[in-house]
Amino acid sequence: MTTRYGFQSVGDVEVFYREAGPRDAPVLLLLHGFPTASHMFRDLIPLLSDRFRLIAPDLPGFGQTKAPPRGTFDYTFDNLAEVIEGFTAAMSLEQYALYVFDYGAPVGLRLAMRHPGKVSAIISQNGNAYVDGFSDEWGPWEAYWRKPSAANREACRASLAPDTIRNWQYGTGADPSLLSPDGYELDIAYMARPGAEEIQLDLILDYRSNVALYPDFQAYFRKHRPPLLAVWGRHDPAFVPAGAVAYQRDLPNAQIHLLDTGHFALETHAKEVAALIAPFLENACPR
Repeated sequence: MTTRYGFQSVGDVEVFYREAGPRDAPVLLLLHGFPTASHMFRDLIPLLSDRFRLIAPDLPGFGQTKAPPRGTFDYTFDNLAEVIEGFTAAMSLEQYALYVFDYGAPVGLRLAMRHPGKVSAIISQNGNAYVDGFSDEWGPWEAYWRKPSAANREACRASLAPDTIRNWQYGTGADPSLLSPDGYELDIAYMARPGAEEIQLDLILDYRSNVALYPDFQAYFRKHRPPLLAVWGRHDPAFVPAGAVAYQRDLPNAQIHLLDTGHFALETHAKEVAALIAPFLENACPR
């Protein structure tokens, strides 16, 4: 089914999004992570668009979304969630399932806490809501959270480098014969835009606000019991499998699947992920 593209105004932000599927089908809102954008779903969307309406926006500071510059717009996760909340309202999304990945997890879970009645189910793909999911590779970021000095900010800049994106974020644990350069080369190009690194460094600092909200996310799970599917690249160098298993602590019926790939599981295992999502959503979101 054909993918449609558009922009939706949310205050001063022009949110770019891609959409496919019948307009009257159950909605799956796809929230990307760092350092990518909605193009990370380019292989998944066609596999599910025959039975679901898939909508994938670019977060402010990412992809094709047009947002105000630093200084007039604060690049925090609270603000990203505010924009996506406004986006769902502007798109008249009264009920939707969430697919959350990496940065998309704390954005989407903020929405779920605010509007539990609107979120029919959650799919977390390498998206943490527990400290169990952190590897030992977070040292520079954690140092910046503890002491937001200029030196500690600069130490995080290596996370934005082309080689880090290409080889560490995308390459770790992924079969190189299955890994297309399209995703990481586009991410590298986006990161090279003027001002992009400073926006990302602002978000790296504010990531500590997400960790502070983990107890609230977990309380939401216990209270509202959303159906949850965790699909994880088991070789992710940043978000380890324990983060997937931890969901069962508060949601004993959560489905956990570990795939033989890395952080960007859709780059190599889109068909496998789609095969897990389809029956999960058909059960959680019957038409």
